[in-house]
Amino acid sequence: MSLLALLAPLVLLALPGCAGPLARGSEPVTLRIAGSTSMRPVVEDLAGTYKASHPSVQFEISGGGSTLGLQDLLAGRADIAAVSWKAESEPDPPGVQAAPIARDGLAVLVHPSNKIPGLTLLQLRALYRGETLDWADLGGLSGEPVAISREDGSGDREAFESLVMGGDRVALSALVMPTAQAVVDYVARHPAAVGYVSMAQSRDDVRVLPVEKVAPNPEQIQAGVYHLGRLLYLYVNNSSSSAVRSFLDFVLSPAGQVIVAKHHVALR
Repeated sequence: MSLLALLAPLVLLALPGCAGPLARGSEPVTLRIAGSTSMRPVVEDLAGTYKASHPSVQFEISGGGSTLGLQDLLAGRADIAAVSWKAESEPDPPGVQAAPIARDGLAVLVHPSNKIPGLTLLQLRALYRGETLDWADLGGLSGEPVAISREDGSGDREAFESLVMGGDRVALSALVMPTAQAVVDYVARHPAAVGYVSMAQSRDDVRVLPVEKVAPNPEQIQAGVYHLGRLLYLYVNNSSSSAVRSFLDFVLSPAGQVIVAKHHVALR
């Protein structure tokens, strides 16, 4: 992605007519944020910090996946959509704009007892096509792999299918989980499992594998060398309220990006 394409949404936010910070004495307002479950921790952290200095602003935060969040925004059921995958060639729906707020990477997880050193993209694709019948063929433990995927509408799933599957379908034998936490929980309990989540969702009771010999750490994500890297977005209506614009300005500010960096990789 070019630097101009990355910064374009940020420039839009700075154009004349965009809202400045809300005054402390503003009328009470509720901002509804819906979408990516992988982004929910950072969204909740940002909302909590913002509310501390803007007590008139309340937040209603719900998950349901990136696709549902965008649908809710377009239907007027949400003021902001958290979206964890957007293809470079994919145009924004009419009337909305996507503001990138962070960089992230999909982490490929296995059980700690599985000592496989890493995977190539082709090996990962074969696992999710159901073509690999024994982990031992890849240098791991003996046993048939159990692929864990996400539900339709998940930004994690859309990112994985775009970055890994190359148009191939995930095998029907893959187990589908409703949240990133459910993926991690399953992999932590089942030695034969393999799953994918945002790197922010990884825990000490699972192993994160290098992909193409590159680990999903902040340095590699920032440098753009990790193959499963992506941008995370907040979508807003072009005609969004001053309260929405004020919150988005905060998210993109140095103070907001410090909070983003606790969960993902800050833009700046």
